[in-house]
Amino acid sequence: MTSTPDIKNLKNICSQTRRDIVRMVHAVNSGHPGGSLGCTEYFVTLYHHIMKYDPSFNMEGENEDVFFLSNGHISPVFYSTLARAGFFDVSELATFRKLDSRLQGHPATEEGLPGIRIASGSLGQGLSAAIGVALAKKLNGDDRNVFVLMGDGEQQEGQVWEAVMFAAHNKVDNLIATIDYNGQQIDGPLAEVNNLGDLKAKYESFGWIVLECDGNDLEQLIPTMEDAKSKSGNGKPIMVLMTTEMGKGVDFMEGTHKWHGVAPNDEQLADALSQLEETLGDY
Repeated sequence: MTSTPDIKNLKNICSQTRRDIVRMVHAVNSGHPGGSLGCTEYFVTLYHHIMKYDPSFNMEGENEDVFFLSNGHISPVFYSTLARAGFFDVSELATFRKLDSRLQGHPATEEGLPGIRIASGSLGQGLSAAIGVALAKKLNGDDRNVFVLMGDGEQQEGQVWEAVMFAAHNKVDNLIATIDYNGQQIDGPLAEVNNLGDLKAKYESFGWIVLECDGNDLEQLIPTMEDAKSKSGNGKPIMVLMTTEMGKGVDFMEGTHKWHGVAPNDEQLADALSQLEETLGDY
């Protein structure tokens, strides 16, 4: 949230976040490490450079940027990010997916976890929720932006395209959506399951501004997200097509759908942690 990004510091946060992710899913032998690892740079960039927010948290999010996670299965990276950004104590990450925890497998609101505004994980719904909040901000004279992340497999949901059409028609230009474009979904490579074709052309044909970047390269991602912010208020919603690698940072998890929803065993955890520097201290 500074004017000039500290790339070294952001990389340190990314490394620690990845350690959090693999430790969280290992501890309960449950969760989704692949997409979480792939989206780490995005979350760190958003919460430590791009967005203006108050970590003391109020549900309304008035006069601050707000974020919605539509592909809620990547909750490990979301929870780590919120904790490392000061929304709740880092020690609470140890409760991930345990009984009575506020850190459920998919984000939920009934537990009152700071930073969570909608329950998510039922794919296809996050964009609609984000549009509603973006419209409310416009009606209230609130000039802050609404951010939302979706998966690429999620683009196979019909509700997404209804929302895409609605946002353009209603000039929801304080909305910055991003797609995690890793080419993988739970059943296999996206191109084999249900190919999306040219997403850039599709979103542009619906009337959106479309930007593209490598989501695992901070030197590309940061200026792209800054550019997205600069383009808000111009009468069109904004889409960032963010190419990532599932499992990024852990060599045996990279580039395959097989780690979409599988936790590492003890030996695999040790291997993963040996590849990820402890920079901020483990929980």
